[in-house]
Amino acid sequence: MTDNLRHLLGRAVDHAVAYRAALGENSGKPEADYYQMREALKSPLPEVGNAPEAVLEELIGRISPGLMPMAGPRFFGFVIGASHPAGVAADWMVTAWGQNAGYHTPTPGAAAIEEVAEAWLLDILDLPRESSIGFVTGATVANAVGLAAARTRVLLDVGWDVDADGLFGAPEVAVLVGDDAHSSVFSALQMLGFGYRRVHRIATDDQGRMRPEALATVLETLSGPKIVIAQAGQINTGAYDRFTEIVAIAHAHGAWVHVDGAFGLWARATASHKHLTEGIEGADSWVTDGHKWLQVPYDSGFAIVRDREAHQRAMTQWGSYLPSINPGDRVPSAFVPELSRRARGIPVWAMLKTLGRDGVAALVERHCAYARRFAERLDAEPGINLINIVTINQVIVNFGDGDAESRKASTEAVIARVQQEGICFVGGAAWHGEWVLRISVSSGETAEQDVDRSADAIINAWRAVQAAGN
Repeated sequence: MTDNLRHLLGRAVDHAVAYRAALGENSGKPEADYYQMREALKSPLPEVGNAPEAVLEELIGRISPGLMPMAGPRFFGFVIGASHPAGVAADWMVTAWGQNAGYHTPTPGAAAIEEVAEAWLLDILDLPRESSIGFVTGATVANAVGLAAARTRVLLDVGWDVDADGLFGAPEVAVLVGDDAHSSVFSALQMLGFGYRRVHRIATDDQGRMRPEALATVLETLSGPKIVIAQAGQINTGAYDRFTEIVAIAHAHGAWVHVDGAFGLWARATASHKHLTEGIEGADSWVTDGHKWLQVPYDSGFAIVRDREAHQRAMTQWGSYLPSINPGDRVPSAFVPELSRRARGIPVWAMLKTLGRDGVAALVERHCAYARRFAERLDAEPGINLINIVTINQVIVNFGDGDAESRKASTEAVIARVQQEGICFVGGAAWHGEWVLRISVSSGETAEQDVDRSADAIINAWRAVQAAGN
């Protein structure tokens, strides 16, 4: 049994190492698209089982052509990390150990290391140390958890126990959110029964920052429970809301302040960019991801809530078969929706231990410098229009000097050509009436030469589009 296991897992390691070693060259696109992969993988359910090694070899052989090299140095389509080897190794151990980490007494190691990781995260992000953290899959669920805690508290404050009695007949909760909030916020509101259409959308500026004066104007018209959702790092521009003003205005009106900082909250780990988040520590809940700047393998997100009691009330499950809880115990499942869950704190602990405070700061600062280099290279090319003020790791540009439709056509043509050539991967997005090419710099594998090679690819694609008359 031991020899068979060693051989099987050894083959998996061999394949994984070979895949990661090839990412430097293969960084822009999969070999096959979704439709090709669907046809290639389509087969009936096996009637009898197969040897595990044969299954592994077939899996790798068949799926490899459809893998996007997201962990490579030139994937700029989303804000994601590169699954650092230290995090991958720790995550493999999580899988091998097979711990259901929902409770503390059956899995004391997993529960204790998550408690340590919680304290380390609050330290490096410099957030109120009394806060609790739910280790979840990513920002969408983290937003749902943070906003569930907000819902619990603002309704308890007016005498309604929403966790026991639900929303039917409850006082109405007003939700105020910036007009350029990320889609995950609206998804969370939908899951919680607030809906994504009935919120008060607050006007934003040209970089997507919520206007504090517009927030104040709307709050003046409202009474009863209120939740304000601010943003640290707009997904296209990277812009930060003015937290000092927003928190003061919201709290003056009795509102809970929740901050979606899926990647932008990591600016607090640096000396050079922490000022972007000034005042954010005054909020009531925050969200960020581990699988972005911390380079933890998917999936890793954090729901951070100052009010630990409200957090637990919104999430805690119970059952007669579950272990008893002593005062002071930290139960991992008390802060997340799942009772059955991976030991997500382990790779987080491993990455913080590997990078340390200085390593995390250096990583964020390096990526921000790379984003500025991207912007300078692209902005210097005639016909490429830099759209955002590059404050962190996000760059958006479009192409051409015609009307919006003409610029959109040119931008789409450039994106298609870049994706087809496969030197790097970039995507498109809608931004304030324009279609833009969007660059997110967040891979721990990215080096300066990758930025220059990718900038060259984008510039050359633009020149080719111009030559073709698009």
